[in-house]
Amino acid sequence: MFKPQTALYVFVVIASLAVSACQPAEGPAERAGKAIDQTAEKIGDQVDKAADKVHQTAKEAERNAKK
Repeated sequence: MFKPQTALYVFVVIASLAVSACQPAEGPAERAGKAIDQTAEKIGDQVDKAADKVHQTAKEAERNAKK
């Protein structure tokens, strides 16, 4: 006996396989974009560290000026 629920399960499985199989290979532009993103993230981390050091130095200078 045919059950609509079974048909739905079959459709979902087939659709998910079709979508996963159709993913294009990563091209050079996408790899370059990922590399740029990673580099920008590293630069942002370094800027944050530098800003923290500047903030700490400013606090120390303020404390020394009050003495």
